[in-house]
Amino acid sequence: MSKTLSRLPIAQTLLQKITSNQATVGIIGLGYVGLPLAHAMHQSGLKTIGFDIDPGKIRSLRRGANYLKHLGDELTQTLASSDRFEATTEFGRLGECDAVIVCVPTPLGPHREPDLRYVLAAAEDIGQTLRAGQLISLESTTYPRTTRDEFLPAILEARRDDARSLECGQDFFVAFSPEREDPGRGDHSTETISKLVGGLDDASTLLGVTLYSKGIQTVIPVPSAEIAESAKLLENIFRAVNIALINEVKVVLDSMNIDVWDVVRAASTKPFGYMPFFPGPGLGGHCIPIDPFYLTWKAKEMGQPTRFIELAGEINTDMPRRVVEKVMLRLNDRGKAIRGSKILVLGLAYKPNVDDSRESPSFELIAQMKELGAKVDYSDPHIPVAPRVRKHDLHLSSIPISPNRLREYDCVLVATHHDAFDWPMVATHSKLVVDTRDALRAFKGLMGERLTHA
Repeated sequence: MSKTLSRLPIAQTLLQKITSNQATVGIIGLGYVGLPLAHAMHQSGLKTIGFDIDPGKIRSLRRGANYLKHLGDELTQTLASSDRFEATTEFGRLGECDAVIVCVPTPLGPHREPDLRYVLAAAEDIGQTLRAGQLISLESTTYPRTTRDEFLPAILEARRDDARSLECGQDFFVAFSPEREDPGRGDHSTETISKLVGGLDDASTLLGVTLYSKGIQTVIPVPSAEIAESAKLLENIFRAVNIALINEVKVVLDSMNIDVWDVVRAASTKPFGYMPFFPGPGLGGHCIPIDPFYLTWKAKEMGQPTRFIELAGEINTDMPRRVVEKVMLRLNDRGKAIRGSKILVLGLAYKPNVDDSRESPSFELIAQMKELGAKVDYSDPHIPVAPRVRKHDLHLSSIPISPNRLREYDCVLVATHHDAFDWPMVATHSKLVVDTRDALRAFKGLMGERLTHA
């Protein structure tokens, strides 16, 4: 790889700036991916500038307040007190950066089509300040060939007249490096999760690997940006398909009065050829509910079927309906209709112990039960007010739980198993619990028929 740079003096100069900590790194998008990455780059000794369109995030960072609670205040306080970090909404300053890393959302449109508006907007901002000696890395999950066929052309189209002669792979460099964040997992951090880097050319790959190696322990070069893009999709498709499989098995076993959680634990004793996945009320987070459809959309363009992926999507999307059906049946067993019943949903976040509600199935659960006439509240110590999300605006605030409060509800639905919940109190004082997370297994004997899995 070093021979690749021997003929590229601009790349050699950039490589030297990165290795000697003389480079400035810009991070576009200071959310769940960009903020911890900015911290990792800063901790490596590099000057780091964070860019975001949200002035509220910039104000928070300048005063050292963390708007992503799972990261802790120490992270933002470290950045705020450093003369090597600043946060800004002024995208005209991207030209100051020797490396620019794009960490913006890639949502789905109303028909599950890729929505690249944020990626293309970032590319335009980069193009307007593009100069020789810059490395651009895209981290946003997308379909194969986006970096080459969409992102790079958008940068080139936005170039200033005095930058029209700049060539990718000669004067500036472009790579794709998929994010692998796992919010709330203490054993996984930005610094310790292995990172893939695939460039549009060999020089871009080498520069990308060098940059990320400053703040991340294990960085793995791959042959191309397309390999890196596809690997990210495969990682999340693998999870989506296997979660759908266990959700489908759960429905079958439930009809036979067999505990799927016991079955998964039993199968997990096999030391080879098996990996445990667990059922739930639906998929949440930015990755698994969304990323697989980036490949199905591209596959349709190529005239190729994606039956496994689409079937998995159907099964996982249907899980909230099945959970609501279980709530209806259990209320019916007690002589109550769901219409007029008071139901408390425990957990609005999509996973335990974080304040991340992106694509959380709890929103769909609440919406469906309200449509059926139930009076629904939620409790989540990490999310005091339900945010407006892509499909729902609940207009609800979190209800603190207590013995008396729990006894007011006809049913408690466990959607997220936060450690902060007082599970003994829930088990003791709830009239009926429908548990989608196996959170109350330890209290099965105490609760008897008041506990049902879903």
